Amino acid sequence: MNWINSVFRPKISSFLNKREVPENLWIKCPETGEMVFHRDLEANQFVVPNSGVHMRIPVNRRLELLFDEGGYETIATPSVVADPLKFRDERRYSDRLKDARAKTGRDDAVVVTRGRIEALETVVAVQDFNFMGGSLGMAAGEALITGLDAAREAELPFVLFAASGGARMQEGILSLMQLPRTTAAVMALKEAGLPYIVVLTNPTTGGVTASYAMLGDIHIAEPGALIGFAGPRVIAQTIREKLPEGFQTAEYLLEHGMIDMVVHRHEMRATLARLLRLLTHQPDPASLPVPLPEEEIVIEAPVESPADAAEVPADKTTA
Repeated sequence: MNWINSVFRPKISSFLNKREVPENLWIKCPETGEMVFHRDLEANQFVVPNSGVHMRIPVNRRLELLFDEGGYETIATPSVVADPLKFRDERRYSDRLKDARAKTGRDDAVVVTRGRIEALETVVAVQDFNFMGGSLGMAAGEALITGLDAAREAELPFVLFAASGGARMQEGILSLMQLPRTTAAVMALKEAGLPYIVVLTNPTTGGVTASYAMLGDIHIAEPGALIGFAGPRVIAQTIREKLPEGFQTAEYLLEHGMIDMVVHRHEMRATLARLLRLLTHQPDPASLPVPLPEEEIVIEAPVESPADAAEVPADKTTA
């Protein structure tokens, strides 16, 4: 075999049959620059193993990790007018919606579900940041109100995982109207004496923090989450001062009394279950006394001794 067959042809074949490598095979840690294999990141609940940075986690995966055995039902939400203002900037708003729906496979930014967290039935809403930055529009507002009303009617607690860049500018004043509407629904839930817990994830900003995201009975945040109304760069340019180290992070807000706790994602399910039991006055299954196994009662027949047998008169026979 000549050099053309042994060298040249294999190189051409390897070039033409080159294996495609997925773009997300490796994920770069935003803090340390460490490259993490995607499967390892997913197995660790999308937390970078060495640095502990909490990456954005898909909505479906978050819900599977939260509910018992990963099972839950999705609550249907009402549909709204897709493009009420016929808005257009660089692109049509209707085209942006089509792209977001194709990318995420959902109608809008908020998903409302119902399931059990350590046997405690709960209504849970999650904002999907991948859907136009989790922005609050009419559809998201209707979804939140539907979830809050469903929890109130069923007398169940409500848990919100917030992630948003703020109000959706393409809907103008109609978007801002969702702030008082969702606030009224939260107040109705509280008047019914039902718990409302908010989990602030990265990022939670804008009009969402100016309304329902900061009205919880208890506020939890994931480590390192950016939480605030305006971004730190906008604030620094406005006041013309250097901001403190870690400004608007979850740890900074905890230190200054704006939130109640910072909870690692691995401990989120257990923490929420403990808080829900506390707020609904449900006992901790671990604290309940373990019933003792029932002992089998065996009744033994009396043993007849030889002395007793001698005292028994013999049967009389008649001639």
